[in-house]
Amino acid sequence: TIKMDSNFWNARYKEEEYAYGTKPNDFLKSHILILKPHAKVLCLAEGEGRNAVFISENNHDVTAIDYSQEGLNKLNALAKEKDISIKTICADLSDYKIEPNTWDAIICIFGHFPPQLRKSVFSQVYSGLTKDGVLLLEAYHKDQITYKTGGPQVSDLLYSAEELQHDFSEFENISIETQIKYIEEGKYHKGTSAVIQVIAHKI
Repeated sequence: TIKMDSNFWNARYKEEEYAYGTKPNDFLKSHILILKPHAKVLCLAEGEGRNAVFISENNHDVTAIDYSQEGLNKLNALAKEKDISIKTICADLSDYKIEPNTWDAIICIFGHFPPQLRKSVFSQVYSGLTKDGVLLLEAYHKDQITYKTGGPQVSDLLYSAEELQHDFSEFENISIETQIKYIEEGKYHKGTSAVIQVIAHKI
């Protein structure tokens, strides 16, 4: 198996083209209006910034975190091209603490973490949100292993509804859906895919 670490991502993001394109993820795009106006948004494992840039273009205040400096360099280039500003943090999520009661929205699009890190990061989301804050997450479901159209080909790095239900158990208002859909996001996410989508509101 490929070790997915910052070296892996730096190498992938060093390529000239955007690995996952520059257009926003369609799940995020279709739910952007859920965010309160001028929301303070944290994007986890944001990579090259296509989603952070889209959120910022919708007049929100965005902070993007990723452990790949190459990814964040491309995020900054894309933001500059669109004449917007995004705060970036180059850090490993295992070293980063989500500040309590700070974010109006936390976004995680195809952020795939090993089980221990997943539990640690996701356990901080509820407390990190402000009242009426929202979590939007889309990732590959464990069934994605049979499709081989993107994402890690390691079951441990893919998610199940049961795991996420457990990770986000503090939320009273949560929807977790799994679906099969066609994805076309750059050259690494292409084809029929098994995904899991989470929308959770902190009441």
